[in-house]
Amino acid sequence: MRLSALSLLGALVAAPVLAAPEAYVLDPSHSQIVFSYNHLGYSTGYGMFSGFEGKIAFDQAEPAASSVEVSFPVKTMLTGWQARFDHFMSPDFFGATDDEMVSFKSTAIEVTGEKTAKITGDLTLNGVTKSIVLDAALTQVMEHPMEKKPWAGFTGTTTLLRSDYNLGMFAPYVSDEVQVQISIEAKKAD
Repeated sequence: MRLSALSLLGALVAAPVLAAPEAYVLDPSHSQIVFSYNHLGYSTGYGMFSGFEGKIAFDQAEPAASSVEVSFPVKTMLTGWQARFDHFMSPDFFGATDDEMVSFKSTAIEVTGEKTAKITGDLTLNGVTKSIVLDAALTQVMEHPMEKKPWAGFTGTTTLLRSDYNLGMFAPYVSDEVQVQISIEAKKAD
């Protein structure tokens, strides 16, 4: 009986400790959201958000226990042409104020492969909140060669309907569907 108790104690001591998600913060200089849409069948228009901040609770051992939260001012949008930016910020589309934010907060993560997952979350855009799903992938996690601290990279894609967010002007001539590509780097928080 004593041997069994000692064996059980030894097994408990040797059992792995469950790790909690670790805090990471986005690297704003290497994180971008690129969006694209069809313009009257003639061309593809592009825009980007960059320089934003956010946080990730990253559980490498159990990715489904991770979470992500990002927000940024809509006026940080880059379109490459001032007149287009001005039109997007006008009442035709956003009617954006300086403090109007875009935000995303994950609500669930479904692991779909060794380095892939579907991240469900609430996207708030133009004052409307809807649940969306990002097809995400872990690109790399390791010590950053220059920063000498843990670093992680992720990509994600989704398709949004402008009309879902009261931004549907000129649809269907200008596509209602907007393709979104996300590429982010995150560093372990201090």
